[in-house]
Formats: sequence, C-alpha cells, structure tokens
Amino acid sequence: MPIIVNLDVMMAKRKIGLMELAEKMNITPANLSILKNNKAKAIRFSTLEEICKALSCQPADILEWREE
Repeated sequence: MPIIVNLDVMMAKRKIGLMELAEKMNITPANLSILKNNKAKAIRFSTLEEICKALSCQPADILEWREE
C-alpha cells in the first residue's frame, strides 16, 4: 500500500502509549491499533484531526505516500 500511517512513530516521539492515546481521543484501543499497525483501509478526517490534536502534530507527520 503506497499510503503509510506513521502513527507508531509519532506515538514513540511523544512517548505516549496506545491506551493513553485511545483514552485521549475517545476511541477504542482496537480501532487505534488497526491504524497504528497499518491495517486500516481508510481514515476519517475527524479521526485524523483528533490524532493530530492529541499528539500536537500535523497530518503529514502521520500520513506518508511511498511509491510502490
């Protein structure tokens, strides 16, 4: 998949765990794990916005495009 979700990288940079981030965002840890492990097929802008708010980052810090 050419779109990579770098959520795990940003979480490590911010020193925040999955459970803590899920609680901040009011999302289930299972759904957040799907994003973190690059298993998601789509992401809502509202979810991306909540991630950026919780991690104090930009969407480009989370999403990356790589040529196949």
